[in-house]
Amino acid sequence: MIGAAVRGALWVLGGSLALSVGLVLLLRWVDPPVSAFMIEARIDAWRRPDPNYVLRHAWADLDRISPNLPLAVVASEDQKFPEHWGFDVEAIEKAYRMNQHSHRVRGASTISQQVAKNLFLWSGRSYFRKALEAYFTVLIEACWPKRRILEVYLNVAQFGYGVYGAEAAAERFFHRPAARLSRSDAAVLAAVLPNPERFSAAAPSRYVLQRRDWILGQMQALGGAEMLAEIDAYPDRRR
Repeated sequence: MIGAAVRGALWVLGGSLALSVGLVLLLRWVDPPVSAFMIEARIDAWRRPDPNYVLRHAWADLDRISPNLPLAVVASEDQKFPEHWGFDVEAIEKAYRMNQHSHRVRGASTISQQVAKNLFLWSGRSYFRKALEAYFTVLIEACWPKRRILEVYLNVAQFGYGVYGAEAAAERFFHRPAARLSRSDAAVLAAVLPNPERFSAAAPSRYVLQRRDWILGQMQALGGAEMLAEIDAYPDRRR
């Protein structure tokens, strides 16, 4: 009886692993129409209910997004993105030390980790979810080039209440396509990413404007378009 249960559990585990690997491989080439976070937000709006909730999302390939935005989110969220393998160990250690002496929990998620969480998982904090996030992060880094990771991130990231992805955010907040986002527009969008339901890209607070200015400085310090060229070349260096 115990042996059969163990074999059954192993079959379930093996099937789950195979399914997850296959899904991640498929999404290297197939654009995901929706993310787990979008589905969760839609369900929450139904439960409340919130009649004003509108899900805004439209896919835009990376070459149809202004290079200002990928540069801004890397400058803001993950400056070691071109070189790490999914985890910024130095940032994790720094966040751990700070969290020992603070009531505010500081995160250290990379862009790759945020793609794993937003695309496949759910919100909230638990060791189980963090373990799954780490697993999917490893899969994504192993199966996708950096350019694809950044492209998916810019299309699933939340930039406002019900607003997901660069194209929807550009149209909603600046009334222009993502291809025409200015450096300032891109920096504002990156500035609201830590809490897009609290911070507004349409009516940025003083804090958001200060963070925008900091991001603009970091974009310049990172080297602008040269940094994006480094991301494009990175998959070749990995082989």
